[in-house]
Amino acid sequence: MNIDYKLLMDNAKEASKMSYSPFSKFAVGACVLMNSGKIYTGCNIENSSFGMTVCAERCAIFKAVSEGEKEIVAVAIYSPNEDDCFPCGACRQVMYEFQGKQEIEIITEKCNNLNIKKMSDFLPYGFRI
Repeated sequence: MNIDYKLLMDNAKEASKMSYSPFSKFAVGACVLMNSGKIYTGCNIENSSFGMTVCAERCAIFKAVSEGEKEIVAVAIYSPNEDDCFPCGACRQVMYEFQGKQEIEIITEKCNNLNIKKMSDFLPYGFRI
C-alpha cells in the first residue's frame, strides 16, 4: 500500500485543533491509516479526573475499531506544542494490539520535516495474547 505521509500528517494537524486540553494546554492530533485504506482522526481529550483523559492516538484508534477496523498500517501524530510528538506507553501498546501483518509506521514532524519510524522503534518488546 502506498502511504501518503503528508496527507496523514495534515489530517493529524487538523485534528489537533479539536483538542480539549484545558489543563495541560498540550494539544495533540492523530491520524490512523487502516489496512482498508480508510483514515480516522482523533485528538486528546482531557478530564479534571486525569485518569479519564484520552490521548489522540487512542481516540483515533478506538474510532476505527468501533467501525470494524482491526489492522493499523500507519499513525501520524502532531502537536503544535512540540516537535516529534511521540506516543505515550499506553498508546504504544494499543497500537501494537492492532498491528496487522506489516509493522506500523509512525509519522512525526520536526522542523517541518516528516520522520517515519517503525513500531519496533517505540515498543521493541510489545505483546498480545
